[in-house]
Amino acid sequence: MSVGQIAAIVAAVAFVILVVLLAIPLIKLGRTLDEATIAIRKAHEGTEPLLSDAGVTLTTVNTQLERVDGVTSSAQAVAANTKALSTLFTATLGGPLVKVAALSYGLRKAQQARRLKNAPPAKNKKSKRSVRA
Repeated sequence: MSVGQIAAIVAAVAFVILVVLLAIPLIKLGRTLDEATIAIRKAHEGTEPLLSDAGVTLTTVNTQLERVDGVTSSAQAVAANTKALSTLFTATLGGPLVKVAALSYGLRKAQQARRLKNAPPAKNKKSKRSVRA
């Protein structure tokens, strides 16, 4: 064997060692990519039921919101009717009731004044202070 052949064999062995050392991380990287692909598939399969359930939930929420809108509009109509009824009551009966209350107050005060006017005068009793002084 010549020196050139020995150098070629050493170079070939070094190249084989380099290829083997580089092949191990590449194989591990390939396995990691396979696991990542499987994980992505499982995540995709798991999200489909979630998205369909979310769609059903949104439909139900929209239905409930429509019902709440109906109840709110009914409550608003009741409030408006109550306000109108209160205004009508105040306009028709409020004024006369105030006048009746004022009349009864005036009559009561007049009767009290008449009683005081017709009552016998109170006797002046001397207090103990005036006697002692």
